[in-house]
Amino acid sequence: MLSVTQLQSGPIAVRDVRCSAGPDARPFTEVHRGYSLAYVRQGSFGYRVRGEHHELVAGSLLVGRPGDEFICTHDHHVCGDECLAFHLAPEVLDLVNGHGGAWRTGGMPPLPELMVLGEVAQAAADGRSDVGLDEAGLCLAARFVQVASGREPALQRATASDRRRAVEAALWISSHSQQDMSLDQSAARAGLSLFHFLRLFSRVLGVSPHQYLVRSRLRHAARLLAGGEQSVTDVALDVGFADLSNFVRTFHRAAGMSPGAFRQAARKGKKGERKILQDRMATLLDDGRLIHPSSRKPPCTTTSV
Repeated sequence: MLSVTQLQSGPIAVRDVRCSAGPDARPFTEVHRGYSLAYVRQGSFGYRVRGEHHELVAGSLLVGRPGDEFICTHDHHVCGDECLAFHLAPEVLDLVNGHGGAWRTGGMPPLPELMVLGEVAQAAADGRSDVGLDEAGLCLAARFVQVASGREPALQRATASDRRRAVEAALWISSHSQQDMSLDQSAARAGLSLFHFLRLFSRVLGVSPHQYLVRSRLRHAARLLAGGEQSVTDVALDVGFADLSNFVRTFHRAAGMSPGAFRQAARKGKKGERKILQDRMATLLDDGRLIHPSSRKPPCTTTSV
C-alpha cells in the first residue's frame, strides 16, 4: 500500500512516497521523527495532527514536526496519492531561520508561491530540470517558513566580496565539473553555510550552483563532441555524467538536438544547419557564463531569512 523510494540522502533527504490506500484502509497512528515537508503532487488524503484535520490535495504541503503524532486518512479518496517528501536535518532549519511556529501549521493549502517551488523540485526529481534536489529543497523550506510566519522576503545587494566569492566558486566548479560534488561540499569550500552559498551564488551569477555545474559539463561535452573522436558514452562519463540517458536528455534539452546529431552537424552540417549549430554553441559556450533562456532567474529568490 505504501511505496517509499529514497532519492537523496544527507542534510536534505528526499523520498518519493506513493500510497494506494483507499476508504477501506484502516488508519493508524504514526510519529514524525524529524522536520519534513511533503509536496502532494497527485491525489488527495486526510492528515490529522494535534487535533486538527487537513484535507490535502495536489499542490498542498504536509508539514511534519518531530514528536508529533499523526494519522493519514483516505475516507473520501479512491485514487491514492503521491508526494515528494523533504526531510530536513536540524542544521537546515538554522539556515532558513525555521525554529519559529511555522512547523506547527500541520498542512498548507495549494498556494502559488509554494506550488511553483514544489513543481521545480518535482522536475528536478524527474530529471527534467538541472536544478539540484538539495537546492530545490532549501528554496521550498525557506519560502514555506516565510509564508507560514508571515514574513516577506527582503532583497539584499551583493557586495564586492560577495561577487568575488561567487566568481571564484564558479571558476572552481567549472574546472572540477567532471567530479562528483554536492551543494554542501561546494559551500564548505567557499567557507559559507549551505543556504548562504546558494543565495549568494544565485544572486550574483543568475544561476544556481547545480545549474552552473550541469551547464559546465554541457560546455565541455559540446567541445568534445565537436572536435573529438570519443563515443557519446565516453564523453558523458568524461564530463561527469554518471548516467548516459540523463546526459542525452539533458544535452537535448539544452542544445535542441541529441549529442549524436550535434556531432554530425558540427562536422558535416549544411550551411543552414551550421547556423543553427553556431547559435546553439554560442549559448553553450558563452565564456562559461551560460544562462539558458528558460532559466534567466535563479530558482531561489534572494531573501533574508
